[in-house]
Amino acid sequence: MKVSMSTPHTATSVRLLVLAVQLVLLVCGSQASNDTKRCKLFSESPAERKVLSLLEPLTNKTFSVATTSGKESYTYQFQVCGDAGKTVGAGLVQIDHTEKESETVLGLYTATQAIGGSDWVMLIYSNGTKYDGHCSKEMRKAIVMISCNRGVEMGKLEVVLEERERDRDCFYLFELDSSAVCPALPSQLSAGSIILIIGFVLLSVYLICGFLYQRLIVGAKGVQQFPNYVFWTQVGNLAADGCNFVCRTQGPEEEPPTYRGVSTEPEEQPEERDDHLLPM
Repeated sequence: MKVSMSTPHTATSVRLLVLAVQLVLLVCGSQASNDTKRCKLFSESPAERKVLSLLEPLTNKTFSVATTSGKESYTYQFQVCGDAGKTVGAGLVQIDHTEKESETVLGLYTATQAIGGSDWVMLIYSNGTKYDGHCSKEMRKAIVMISCNRGVEMGKLEVVLEERERDRDCFYLFELDSSAVCPALPSQLSAGSIILIIGFVLLSVYLICGFLYQRLIVGAKGVQQFPNYVFWTQVGNLAADGCNFVCRTQGPEEEPPTYRGVSTEPEEQPEERDDHLLPM
């Protein structure tokens, strides 16, 4: 009887494999985090929360744009459900370069509205810094229109206008292109292609897991590392036996009986020799 004992090399390989699996699970878990939950909606609803989830690829990134008009120079910074400036909770800020880099909050992501269409999302931040003399001194509001563009993952932020020549409901309007809000394309794969892909994936998993098991657990070497090696070496013989059973006959064919005519001439009888009966 052959007893296989684990070697230090095998134990080290198993530990490395377990560590790699844990690292992959940790990375996948970190990528699955939902940063859009930091946005607080005016009225919590599954529909608006679903629209916000489309913007997940745009989180943790600051978009900025600089504008100059005469002596005025501003920089606008925007984040999806994140702090765009120094003020905590500010999703969109305006930095005035003519007044010692003063920061004005245009909207808070803690006061968010999200409206979605077929290929666009309108993100509204409210409760910003109050106007000094415009718009009845109401709080500022910023609207970011995010449109579908399959060729751009994260486009550039653009200032469209600042509407403040009214008594109420003034706002800042921005535009941003991104493929994150594009609708999913219909699948072009046929049923046969899907079956082939699934079969290829299952075969790959079978070969990789079987190889690792044979190598690390069983301690096999060479071609013996191939999973179910003995079975696969007999597949040819089994297929030949099946073909022989189905396609070939079970024995030699018997000739069918044939008609033989009656001969008109008397058949010669063998001559009986009785010489051995005579006395010597």
